[in-house]
Amino acid sequence: MIEVPTIEVAQVPDPIPEGVTVLDVREPVEWQYGRIEGAVHIPLTEIPARAEELPVDQQLLVVCKVGGRSAQATAFLREKGFEAINLAGGMIDWAEAGRPMVGDSGGDPLVV
Repeated sequence: MIEVPTIEVAQVPDPIPEGVTVLDVREPVEWQYGRIEGAVHIPLTEIPARAEELPVDQQLLVVCKVGGRSAQATAFLREKGFEAINLAGGMIDWAEAGRPMVGDSGGDPLVV
C-alpha cells in the first residue's frame, strides 16, 4: 500500500504558490457549486484515463469534499510518479477556514 501524504488546510499557503496545481476530484455538480479558483477538475473515476492531462513538473494538491476520494486519487497518482498530496478535510475544511472559493451558481460558492 502506497503512503498518502496529507496536508491540513492551515498548512496550505494563501495564496497557493506557483508550482502547485490544485486537482479537484469531485463530481461535476459539486465542482459547479464551489471550488478553489484555478483548480483543475477531473472526477475521481476519470483520473486513470486522464492523468496525462496533469503537469508532471508541479506538486498536485488533491482535493475532494472531505478527503476520502482525494486520498484514493493521491495514492494512484503517486504510483504513477506524480508528486501528489492529499488535502485533509477537503473542501469542507477549506470553506470552514474561510479560504476563497468560486462557483458557477451566481450566488455564494457552496460545498455540496
